This record gives sequence, C-alpha cells and structure tokens, in this order.
Amino acid sequence: MNTEETALAEPVNHSETPDAAIAVIDAEGTVVGWTQAAQQLVGYSAGEVVGRSAAHVLPPSEDALRARAVAEQCHAQGGWSGTMTVRHRDGRTLTMTLRVSLLWGQDADTRWLVSVTDIGSLSSGAVNGPVRESLLAHAPIGIAVYDPQLRCTWVNDAKERQDGVPRGRRFGRGLKDWLPAVEAEALEVVMLQVLESGSTMVHEYRAWPLSDRRREHAFSASFFCLQGADGTPLGVCSMTVDVTGNRRARERLAILSEASTRIGSTLDVMRTAQELADLTVPLLADHALVDLVESVPFGVEPSARIGTASGRPPLMRRAGLASVDLGVLELPWVREEAVRAHPDSPFSAALRTGRSYLEPGLDTHAGPWVENDPVRAQKVRDSGIHSLMVVPIRARRSVLGLALFGRSVEQTPFQEDDLLLAEELVTRAALSLENALRYARERTAALTLQRDLLPHRVRGGAAVEVASRYVPADMDHGVGGDWFDVIELSGARVGLVVGDVVGHGINAAATMGRLRTAVRTLANLELPPDELLTHLDDTVRRMNDEDADDSDEDPAVVSATCLYAVYNPITRQCTMARAGHPPPAIIDPQSQVTFPDLPAGAPLGLGLGLSAFESVGLELPEGSVLAFYTDGLVESRDDDIDVGLHRLGAALSQSDRSLEDLCSEVMETVPAQAHSDDVTLLLARTISLQPSRVASWDLPNEPTAVRTARHLAARQLSEWGMGHLMTTVELTVSELVTNAIRHGCGPIRLRLIQHQVLTCEVSDTSTSHPRPQHPRTLDESGRGLSLVAQLSRRWGSRCAGDGKIVWAEQDLPSAVVAQGCPSAGSPLQHAGHSATRGEPVGTGRPSPVTSPSYKEVGK
Repeated sequence: MNTEETALAEPVNHSETPDAAIAVIDAEGTVVGWTQAAQQLVGYSAGEVVGRSAAHVLPPSEDALRARAVAEQCHAQGGWSGTMTVRHRDGRTLTMTLRVSLLWGQDADTRWLVSVTDIGSLSSGAVNGPVRESLLAHAPIGIAVYDPQLRCTWVNDAKERQDGVPRGRRFGRGLKDWLPAVEAEALEVVMLQVLESGSTMVHEYRAWPLSDRRREHAFSASFFCLQGADGTPLGVCSMTVDVTGNRRARERLAILSEASTRIGSTLDVMRTAQELADLTVPLLADHALVDLVESVPFGVEPSARIGTASGRPPLMRRAGLASVDLGVLELPWVREEAVRAHPDSPFSAALRTGRSYLEPGLDTHAGPWVENDPVRAQKVRDSGIHSLMVVPIRARRSVLGLALFGRSVEQTPFQEDDLLLAEELVTRAALSLENALRYARERTAALTLQRDLLPHRVRGGAAVEVASRYVPADMDHGVGGDWFDVIELSGARVGLVVGDVVGHGINAAATMGRLRTAVRTLANLELPPDELLTHLDDTVRRMNDEDADDSDEDPAVVSATCLYAVYNPITRQCTMARAGHPPPAIIDPQSQVTFPDLPAGAPLGLGLGLSAFESVGLELPEGSVLAFYTDGLVESRDDDIDVGLHRLGAALSQSDRSLEDLCSEVMETVPAQAHSDDVTLLLARTISLQPSRVASWDLPNEPTAVRTARHLAARQLSEWGMGHLMTTVELTVSELVTNAIRHGCGPIRLRLIQHQVLTCEVSDTSTSHPRPQHPRTLDESGRGLSLVAQLSRRWGSRCAGDGKIVWAEQDLPSAVVAQGCPSAGSPLQHAGHSATRGEPVGTGRPSPVTSPSYKEVGK
C-alpha cells in the first residue's frame, strides 16, 4: 500500500505493562495459543493447555454447562463478554472477566481470541491499562495475529473499522504494506522483542488513519507472544485501542491546569488578556487575539447587557495578541489600538448574544458573514487561517470582549471539543477580568476618596515653605491610609503632621479621612503635640469600640501611626511628638542630615494615655529642612529599614536645591519595583519672622493699662502703615487687656505680629480660658468676647507657660501681605508631582521678650 494513504505516525513510548491474559482457541474449542500472562493468571503452562480443550481450565459441574452456553452464544453472535469462574492450577477458583472475539483468517477460517482479566486484581488496586479498560467497558478493540515473520494471519472486524484497511489486504503481509516505514519499523522492533522475550509490551503511537483523514489519532497497542505446546513462539497478537479521546482529555486537563497558574497572575486587565493569548498559542491555536470593550481597560464594566445591544457594535481595544508567526497575520491593529467589528460578522453576533461561534473550514463551511464582510474575510484567508473560533468573554450579564482563535500551521480544523476547551479557558480569564474590574472600581473609589480627603492646598504661612509628594500603592496591594497636612496655627505658627493607617483599601482611606479631620480639630484647640496624640489615641480607641458594637463579625482593629510637630517662626522652636511613626529627618543649612532621637511612642489605638507620648523641643536654624515621610518611602521587602533611611539621608543632603527638586530627587531613590505601600513625603523649610514684624510690651495688671495698650497698638500700626485697622485693633486690644486685668493676676503682655494676617496677642498668668457669654439686654457685662469675635477674622486662646494667651486676627490687604510675607501656595496634585511653597520673608532674629512695664520690645 502506498504510504501516502496514511499520514506519518509518531512513536510515543513503549513499556512492559501487561493489560490482560490472552489465549487463542480454534473452532473446536481447543487451545492453540497460550501466553505467559495467561500462565501467570491461572498457573497452567503452555505445555499443559495447548492442544487440549479450553474446558480444562474450567471447574466441573454447572460451570461446564455454562461454558457450552457461552460457546453457542459466541457462534450465534460472533463473540461474548461477561464474568466466569476459572479453575487455577492449585485448585482454587478465580472470578474472571472474559471477552471472546472472533478472528478471521484466509479462506474464511475462524478462531477465537479469549481475553481474561482478573476481577480480584482490579479490586486490589492494580493500575488499569488502555486495553484492560476497553475490555471492561466493552469498547472496540482492534485485534490482529502475526506469525513469527510478522505477517498478518488473523484479524477481527474492529481492526478494519479502526484503521480503514480491509482484512483481505492484510493477510500474508507485514506492517510496512499499510503503515509508513518509520512507524512500521518501530512496531516491528517491539514485536520482535515480544517474540524473543515472551513478555507482553505496550506501545503508544499517533497516526492519521484512512478511516478519518481529517485528524490525528492516538493508539495504544498491547503485544502478546503466543506460545505452542512446547513453549516456542507461534506468533504475536496485537490488541489496539484508539485512545484519542483519552489523550485529548489529558491534554485538555494539562492546559486547564496550566491556565490556573498562568491566567490572572495580576489585577491588570490588559495583562490578563495577553496571558490568555500566550497560553493558547500553540497549545490550542496557531493565532490568538483578545479584544476588550473599550471601557474595560479603564476599569469600567460595559453598560450593555447580553441580548439588549443593538445598532453598531461597541468599540473594542486590542488587549492580547499571540501567534506562531506574527508576520503571517499582517494585522491592521496592534495592542491597545481601537478595533471595531463589522455589524454582520460573527464577532458582532458574539458580542450581542454572548454565544460562541465555530467555523471549522473557512473555505468549505464559511458562514454568510464572508459575503457581508468580504474585506476582513479575505484578510483572514490571506493569512492562511483555515479554521476559526470566536468566544465571547462573559462576566455576569455583560460581554467584556472577544477571544479569537485561528489555525493555519496545524491542518486539523477546530472541533466541538476544541471549542469547549476554548470556552473553559476564556471563562477562567473572564473571572480574572471580573475580579480585576471589581478591584479597579474599589481602587478608583479609594483613590477618589483619598484625594478628596487629602489637602488640595497646603500653606506654610510665614513659618515654612512646603512641598509634598504622594504616590499610592500598586494595584496588587491597593490604596493605603497615608495622610499629611499643614495646619496654620495662631501666632504665625504652623502644625506639620504625617500619618499612616494600617491596612489598604477604601476602609483605610476612610479611616485616614476621619483621623485627618480629628487632627485638624485637635490642632485648632492649640494642644501641644503630646496632648494632641493622646486625644487622637483616644479617638482611635473609641472608633474600635464603636465598630465592635456595630458588627456581628469580628471587626478589623484600626491602628495608625502619626508624627505631629509645631514650628514657631518667631522663636525658631519646633516641638514634636510621634506615635509609632518613623522619626523625621532634619537637614541644617550646611546640608547635614540627622534623624533626631525622639521617643517612639505607641501606635494609635492602644489607649495607653498621656504617658505613651512625649514632646521634644528643638531650636532650628533658619533655612533648616524638615522631612516627614511614611514607612513606604524607607521600607522594602528586600532591604532593612536602615538601608532605606541611609538612602533617604543621602538624597536629602542636597538641601540647597528647591524643595520641589528635592522632592523629585528623593522619590527617584525609591526602588523601581512596584510600591507595596503608599509613599508620602512632606518637606518644610523653616523661615524666621523678621524682628521688625513683631512688637511686644509688658503691661501692669491695673486698669490704666487698657488706655496705654490702645496707645501702643495705635502707634505701632501707624509705623507699619496700617492706619485703616487702628479703630478695630484698639477695640480688640481694649477688650482683651480688660479681660486679662479682670480675670487674671500678675503682669500682662501685649504682642502684635504682622505676617499673612495681623495677630494681636494678650497673655496673662491665669490658666482659665475665656468663653463667650450670651448676655441679656439689661446685663452690663459679658459682651467683650462677642465684640472681639465680630471684629476679628478669628480668635482663640492657648496655653503658654504659667498662663494663657488670648489672640485675635485681622485680615491684611493683599498689598501689605505681598510686601513681606510668603505666598499662599499652589494647588496640590496628589498622585503626581506636587508642591506648595512660600518665599522667605527675612533673615533677622527676634529679640528676647523681657522688659519693664511700658517698654517697647522688638521694635
């Protein structure tokens, strides 16, 4: 036979694993062939059985009667299968599964091949081979018997149906007459080994049988040596099973197993689409394209539901592309470019209906879409693709996109089982895409919430020039709870804060917003840093208690770290305290970087009270830079925190640069790998307020001091060119000094500070803070603070040494502010590069505020 009638077969493996015991019986019931496997099973050697009746191995009595009935049924139906009791040589009986197959020889001679499988060995856990499984399942088995010269002598009908070779063309011929030479030689080598050793061997191979030229089949053949009475080989019996389905099932399981590790490794929808394409080529297809509806790569699920879309198909974006030869495709689109399907194509139909489309042969079975979209169909043909599958990527009730698979090199067209496998792979990818979309929505919400809660404009006032950066964590870890703030306080002071809520996601962002609001509220109460952290710690503890009361499940415990500092530009004193947060870095004007040894404090939420936090005061030279940051800037999975602190210090040593450039320099030192935590950086360069902008006086605690205070304030305002504020400030000073005399004791100090606003401060030795009253119509007092509130921009009081300071602020004209005060700052852009800075207002130093009564100090 011409070898072109069968495609070249590929040998896979061979092993010595017997599947069943074999015996050959002639038409009279006499055993004419025996195998070693049969001897191992029932104990009889070939010399004891060959030439004798098969009934010799059957027990007496009723089983002999049944054997005759089985023989009659074999003659009537051409075979038989079932269970029967067989006698072992040692006298015991064995329950066997028998299968009797009719063999044809030349001149229509017949013989019977008996396949015997021990049920007991199956129950004991023996491993089943393909032939044994087929015997038990009554599946078709192709049987052929060859003489010692490997010429076919006997064959059954199933063999012809298996490979399409008529039995008449087999007799007296070898394998090379109907198999390609390479495979025939491989099989003959195995058969010769069986003849020589007498053992059973299994050989698996692939071939393109004449009965099904469209696809490759996998076969498993078991070879038995048939022995005569004297033990000499009579020939070889082959039992062949088509295991194509089993092989494809194993390959399918292998692909699905690989998909579980290769698809969905990240929460990036574009990468997931590319992973799907990469997996399927060449395991399933020669070419794969993955297109997603345009909104999906941006984290937005398509609004159109399955079955409701109409009109033009949605615009898609190419997200995945793989091919055994990218040059063959000549695609008009590359990754991330827009793609639009023809309305009458199967691509649009799959998007609209959510159902897959299989085109086994584009040349022979192409659908009507070829006529409706001839340009694209011709491009597909020109690429050499002869078979096509279109699988929609479905998520709940919408279609996220399409996966297209094509074959050009592999000549076998796609079949239904290929479509099932493709749908399974796409389903797994769809689950990953849906998870990525869900995460994208949550991440977008958390980012939006965090950006809304973080300051949009930070102002350092007359105290500091500031710049900042915030970079959220990567997509795998989610947005964290970092925050920072710059809070303008009374007396030209400024509060600097940075914090980090433990955890990621929208809950961490929401908690961050609550804590930032709490810090601002506590800062406005003019609390020192250690007291502020104590109250903040109590706030976090109360939040945990409330969550525990409201939740039926175990609530997540809120914890956070925080660093709070207050800087006074008049005294250049910076007082700070921290709650488990990394210490700040301080860079002096000579670019020397130090990390002050501040008491670490406990993280917020433990409820340890005031003893858990301690304030430390430092005097800073003008032009010093304070660097506040979160642990994401200095910690990494690969390096110790000391390495990160050293890296930060080296970057900050270039303090002669602008804060904006310095921020960029620091952020460039962060490791290139994706951030597993938020990174926050706040830089503040200190400013000293010019002595000419501060005036203070000591006053006696007596009624005449009120008039003197008004006179001193009016004269100072005149020198500063603020005569338009004279009446308002005189009334304010009068009320504040009067209250200090009436409710306090000891000396009184009046101070005016000109910065962004005009601040009027009156200090006394009383520790009680003023509270506004609501006097009745006829009351003669209680209206002073109400008058101050109406005349001032804002007012308040704070503790100071042995007493308190009551202050009030007046707005200044923009021209006055511009002459000597820092700018208000620029908008903060959280996710990118951002800065808010003010210009220094002077280089002078304040004078000591110690003087006798009525003596002007600091003028």
